[in-house]
Amino acid sequence: MAIEHPAGIQAPVTGKPGVPRRMIFGIVAIGLFMSSVDSTIVATALPAIHASLRTTINWAGWTITIYNLGMVIVLPIAGKISDERGRRRIFFWAVVLFTAASLLCGLSTNIYLLIAFRAVQAFGGGALQPSAAGIVAEHFGKDRDRAIGMFGTIASGGQVLGPVIGGVLVCYLSWRWIFFVNVPIGLVLIGALAKFVPESPRTAKTHTDFRGLALMAVFILSANTGITSLGTRGTTLHDPAFLMPVAIALAAGWLFIRHTRRSAEPFIPMRLLRAKGFAVMNSLNLLWGMVGFGVASLAPLYAQDRYGLSALNSGTLLAARGVGAIVIGAAAAMALRRTGYRLPLAAGFAVVAAGLVMMAAAPRLGISPYLWLSIGAAVTGLGNGMANPASRNACLQVAPDEVAAITGLRQMFVFMGVIFSISTVTAILNRSADPGMAQAHVLWVVAGILVVVMMPLVVRVPEHKGNW
Repeated sequence: MAIEHPAGIQAPVTGKPGVPRRMIFGIVAIGLFMSSVDSTIVATALPAIHASLRTTINWAGWTITIYNLGMVIVLPIAGKISDERGRRRIFFWAVVLFTAASLLCGLSTNIYLLIAFRAVQAFGGGALQPSAAGIVAEHFGKDRDRAIGMFGTIASGGQVLGPVIGGVLVCYLSWRWIFFVNVPIGLVLIGALAKFVPESPRTAKTHTDFRGLALMAVFILSANTGITSLGTRGTTLHDPAFLMPVAIALAAGWLFIRHTRRSAEPFIPMRLLRAKGFAVMNSLNLLWGMVGFGVASLAPLYAQDRYGLSALNSGTLLAARGVGAIVIGAAAAMALRRTGYRLPLAAGFAVVAAGLVMMAAAPRLGISPYLWLSIGAAVTGLGNGMANPASRNACLQVAPDEVAAITGLRQMFVFMGVIFSISTVTAILNRSADPGMAQAHVLWVVAGILVVVMMPLVVRVPEHKGNW
């Protein structure tokens, strides 16, 4: 059997013949689902990790921050290496690394070990999505837009089960089991990949910009260390604990920009930076990561701090958000050829803003805090379901023959937004006398960003209707 390489080259595929593409999609979906479960399941356990490992909430928040930082580092590499060495091979070893790191996270005895193993886990998780997009593009041809659009729905499914599973495990066992749960899933997935998914074609090896990636990593890590230090009571803007990492971040940021302009092959290619719509889409992706994923992932902490809900009940808020995304996500993906990208993006942002306003406000009409927050979370999920398929495919429209690389870059900007928002919010909460109300004020602010900043940018998104 032969498949069409994204660049148009016919290449042979080795492996088990006659495997239905739906089975291949299902196997790939398990990996994406596992990664999604892990990102939301940790949010429900932040208070338990905070108490068990005797750390502060801003450092407990680094279990989410470092995971997303690892994603930022590995996503651009994974996209390129997936094309060069075979998408199936990279996906396979990403699952192996993710599974092993999950086991080590569960065995961690202090917050620093946990943060370190979460970084390793992120390297595995970060390689999953670009390689998954490449595998789907290989086997679905002209239908790849719909298949890749379904990735958002798969992620939402993880958001539904992750918080519920996390709440149950934290309440009845231990926070450690939120990591152990990945191990059996990973082992099953490894076996399925080896047996059913054929090898992928490869392209010629090209230069990998490790220097640029290192500078980007130093910039993000240093900036977030500075933000986290401000969350420690007594630390001021004049404190060396804040000034030193910020100075390093500024230097790394300047060196990164200089390197990108001068390098022949930067990891963010200049031709993409100059491409029509690239800057607009990834500005939206950065903001979307902040308001649509970063702040939203702290909803369980908000429910526990402001209303005293249990880990199980607060965890189901993210489940309600995931249900909302699933309800509309599949339909939005299937309708993209008619709606184009701008309409679902604008509608999705507006709906998410409405849900955040509801969550920030006090319950009305005699509704219990739990039900009130659940409705608000579900509304934000509906907005996510509307916007996510359009957001993914609008990025691919910039360079449709480079699916894995563009997917990696898109996710990189999203995770950068998640990183900065979580570090900022947890720092604010750690210094606040009333963390619950402080986070309510944050929700008002991000709802304003959606309406005032993000919705006006939608008119500049590259539009496309019909088949690719």
